[in-house]
Amino acid sequence: MDSAAKASCDAPTEIRIVDLHKSFGDKHVLNGVDLGIHAGDTVAIVGGSGCGKTVLLDHVLGQLRPDRGYVEVVDHDDPRQPLRRLDEIGELEIEHIHRHWGVVFQRNALFSGSVYDNIALWLKESRQLDDAAIAVIARRVLAMVGLRDDDAFLATDQHELSGGMAKRLAIARALAMAPMVLFYDEPTTGLDPTSAAHMHELIHATHNELLPSGGERTTIIVTHDKDLLTRLRPRTVMLHEGRVFFDGPFAEFAANTSPIVRPYFELMPVLNHGHGHGMPN
Repeated sequence: MDSAAKASCDAPTEIRIVDLHKSFGDKHVLNGVDLGIHAGDTVAIVGGSGCGKTVLLDHVLGQLRPDRGYVEVVDHDDPRQPLRRLDEIGELEIEHIHRHWGVVFQRNALFSGSVYDNIALWLKESRQLDDAAIAVIARRVLAMVGLRDDDAFLATDQHELSGGMAKRLAIARALAMAPMVLFYDEPTTGLDPTSAAHMHELIHATHNELLPSGGERTTIIVTHDKDLLTRLRPRTVMLHEGRVFFDGPFAEFAANTSPIVRPYFELMPVLNHGHGHGMPN
């Protein structure tokens, strides 16, 4: 069954995007995006290069301010979980919200230093944990993503990792914060088919991981990867000309014969392969 079909409309809203507009000079990238994401959803955001997927993600992460419209997100530090408008709160409050989020960037964005350093930094800064406590978490999340958890691997410099291992480390680093919401930006770009298939399984497993709070994790994926969508069968949101053109179960997206959806769907494997070579998003 598609994730969209299983998701309950009664689940609390995690993220709400209302009439979002963003231009860069005379280039209109977002032209009125409206989107609601519920707790526990798996949502894939797709669309041709330049349609605004990454710009939309940057607004949700609070890295861009809209020209018009707004983004509301849940503040998990508040027991009532009210929705907060990102354009009305400061950077410190956004940082507190981000403590409950994990982000896996397209190019991993690993820090200089060892495997351990990459996992430890956010835990030290956000949770003020000591090395002994961090080591326990580091071994657990490395094992979760299929990496070694011994001292020698923890001491390995991140530059020595293969592309697939670096991607797994990026996910382990995100999981170390036990995020309520997990974002992936092009998670399989640049990976060989075997590594990509492993990544599909890992994304599926991490979405279904039982959270310490007992709540359900929300997963949002920006991707061109048709195989990933086939595996996850998520709610699929397609952007076109800066607006939501399609929003529904993956099965309906895959069967859609629209002259907008069909050519993009057929081109997805080419876009997913080529996106690692600097194509705009």
